Parts: sequence; C-alpha cells; structure tokens
Amino acid sequence: MVRDLKNMTLRGFGLVCLFTIVSKAYAREFAVGGAKGWTVPSGSQVYSQWAEQSRFQIGDSLLFVYQPNQDSVLQVTRDAYDSCNTDAPTAKFADGKTSFALTHSGPYYFISGNKDNCKKNEKLVVIVMADRNGNTTTSSPPLPSPAPAPSSLPPSPALAPSAEPPPSPPPMTGPFETPAPTPTPTHETPNSAASPSSSFVAALLVAAFASTLFLH
Repeated sequence: MVRDLKNMTLRGFGLVCLFTIVSKAYAREFAVGGAKGWTVPSGSQVYSQWAEQSRFQIGDSLLFVYQPNQDSVLQVTRDAYDSCNTDAPTAKFADGKTSFALTHSGPYYFISGNKDNCKKNEKLVVIVMADRNGNTTTSSPPLPSPAPAPSSLPPSPALAPSAEPPPSPPPMTGPFETPAPTPTPTHETPNSAASPSSSFVAALLVAAFASTLFLH
C-alpha cells in the first residue's frame, strides 16, 4: 500500500515536471523594440506597431535592453501611462536587461523611468489575449441570444373540406322475385306427306270392299 502510494507520488511529480518543461519550451521571449532595444523611438507609433505584429500569450516574456545608467522600465497603470506619471509605478526595473514575465491575460502598461523619454513616446502597451491552449483567463459575459428571425414562408392555406361521398342507395325492403326463365321454343317437325304408294294401296282396299258389298 505504501509502496503504491510512493509510486503514484513519483509519477505525479514527473508529470508536473514534464508539463513545466513543455510549457517553458513553448514560451517565447520578445525583444522590445527589436534590434534598437528600449529607447526613444523615431515615431509615435513605433512601439504600437511592434506590439500589433506579435501575439502575446501567458507564459511569454518581454526583454527590455537599455543603458542602465540612462534609462529604466516602469510598469504602471493606464492613467500613469497616459500622463507619463513616474511617481508611483507598479514595478520598477533598472538592471539594463529586464525580462518581464506575462503571467495573466489583459493589458500591461510600460513607460520609461525618464519622464522626458516617456513624453517622446518611449512607452508600450502589450495585451495578452490567451494562454498556450488558446483559452483566455478572463471570462466575458455571454452574448444575448439573437431574436428568432420571422419566418419568410407564407402561411399554409387552409385545406378545402373534402367532398362528401354520394349517399348509398336505400336497401330494398320487398321480397326479391326471381324472373322465370324464358322457355326455349320447341320446334316440332311437321309430319311428312303420305307417299304415293300408300295412297294407291288404300284406294285398292276401298275398291275391293265396295265391290264385295255390291256382289252380295
């Protein structure tokens, strides 16, 4: 039991170390002002344009390179940034090579510790939008749900009432009479006429009978 717990602890510690190493490997360091470093710029938009060209994420860092005996870096509030107020900075750096870690999302304001240099636009605004996974650390209010768009389809026409089927014929109440079958006419064959030989025999018999009567 104790051995298993130790193994789990060692594995957890190893994962934390691995995550830290991977995060540092992906973190980037941005040299403020490029090759010229942290100095009075040649124009009012130099540092603004430099910041717009980069995407800053949590875990990245800013590198300020300057002459330590002539300049410094102050992290200040928005109001102090606008007015070049160097009296109460959030943080002050004067080592000549300052690496500033970006630990949270949101805006960061920096000005020169030399007020005259700040008035000559030696100041910088950096906005950190997301962490390494692309997730912002500050939650924004949910957007209101859009109202449902009215339907563009015309209303369906009412269905016409279906035609009623024709009424069924009334049932027959009387008895059904089956018609008598028509008799088939029988054709009688007429008797054949007596042949001449039969008539002659009959005549002879009559004559013989008559002669017998006369003889008696």
